Amino acid sequence: MRRALVTGGGSPIGAAIAHALAAQGAHVLVHGHANPARAEAVAAAIRAGGGSAEAVAFDLTEAAATAAAAERLLEDGPVQILVHNAGAHDDAPMAGMSAAQWRHVIAVSLDGFFHVARPLLLPMIGTRWGRIVAMSSLSAIMGNRGQANYAAAKAGLIGAVRALSLECAPRGVTVNAVAPGIIESPAVEAAGLTRERIAKMVPARRAGRPEEVAELVAFLASDRAGYITGQCISINGGLA
Repeated sequence: MRRALVTGGGSPIGAAIAHALAAQGAHVLVHGHANPARAEAVAAAIRAGGGSAEAVAFDLTEAAATAAAAERLLEDGPVQILVHNAGAHDDAPMAGMSAAQWRHVIAVSLDGFFHVARPLLLPMIGTRWGRIVAMSSLSAIMGNRGQANYAAAKAGLIGAVRALSLECAPRGVTVNAVAPGIIESPAVEAAGLTRERIAKMVPARRAGRPEEVAELVAFLASDRAGYITGQCISINGGLA
């Protein structure tokens, strides 16, 4: 059974990805940090449905803590699927953005990717099969007011993915990014994006569903996607 780690697995998109990977037969490690109870709830729901999952908790922004957690995870064998879904928002116009706001968002999305991927890479490569998917964002491609930190972090992931894919392609490991647009979530509701506003913004006239994002990620994490690497695939209802 292949083992999959989903960072930020307690979020709506992360939970949907964890369920989709479990449905494909993976043992899913559902990561959480800010709210580990949500990650445990996702893992419990997967087990209740007949899948295999467990929750793990560590701070991706801390290199030493992530390295120690990765070492523990690798005691049970290589992690062959990594989905880096963890991210953070701390929006503000750049003129009023603090250094702490900038650093925190970069630390979770971009530094977190490096911290978690690096220790898992060599064991993954040793199996001659692996899948790495980094969750980027439409903000990385189009930009968004008040999100210079978030857009920079998510755009950085696309660059990292393209470079890493070249290193890993000869070894059976693919590396891709997925850039969701407006996806149903409490955050979208909190931002005041009503169905009417979304219908005016998105050519598909609706928000996407977490399950739709998860289906794309699950495909990229499967044997069927072995010749797709170094790509950033948008899923946004035609918004860009």
